[in-house]
Amino acid sequence: MAPRPYILAETTWKTVQEHKYEVVVLPWGATEAHNYHLPYATDNIQNDYVAAEAARKAWEQGAKVVVLPNIPFGVNTGQLDITLDMNLNPSTQLAIVRDLVQVLARQGIPKLVILNGHGGNDFRQILRELQAEFPQVFLSTLNWFKAADRSQYFTAPGDHADAMETSAMLHIVPELVSPLSEAGDGAAKQFRLTAMRQGWAWAQREWSKVSADTGVGNPAEATAEKGQAFLEAVTTNIGHFLVELAAADTQDLYE
Repeated sequence: MAPRPYILAETTWKTVQEHKYEVVVLPWGATEAHNYHLPYATDNIQNDYVAAEAARKAWEQGAKVVVLPNIPFGVNTGQLDITLDMNLNPSTQLAIVRDLVQVLARQGIPKLVILNGHGGNDFRQILRELQAEFPQVFLSTLNWFKAADRSQYFTAPGDHADAMETSAMLHIVPELVSPLSEAGDGAAKQFRLTAMRQGWAWAQREWSKVSADTGVGNPAEATAEKGQAFLEAVTTNIGHFLVELAAADTQDLYE
């Protein structure tokens, strides 16, 4: 495979010198159990795929974007008792992002997108703090799994090792997906507190008390075809965002 100039890990210093990158994409995933049928690296595998495919679509439309290597550990403070679910605290994430933004600011690269692939990560408050510290770099974040309407592809609800994630993995790396007959049903308990059940109050879920198999959502309806269709929609939408962002004047973003 020829090196892709929008994937930094495959790119040489000579190639980097030839391009003036406008947007840096930082994929950020997690390492955690995903029911009995998906690997611990599910979030990272999906993130790498989505970042590369969205960047390819943007690059082919003339946007100078570059994707950094995915950070494979996320916030898993609700899963500390699940073996080898690896945790980075939000304060650690802040320190990492600050160091990376400092590099961009020093080198005059004007825009950063954190491509989030893990529900436990939330970079918004981190970016609020760093935007004031580094006004010369436009900071943004998105959750790739919200970049298209999942209800157009999947009927069962869920948010972890569910039909959507399973379908995506069946498309990207089917060889790493165990037979669905081995999967748990992803049944998940809800809070007893009314406000939290309704979604207008929040507390962290204690994962091992919520789910017997670590999944949330039944993967039974998953297919590679659904995964391909959903990922096509997601990467098209994100690619369009990257094109718009690369061309945008960050001093004139409102209308």
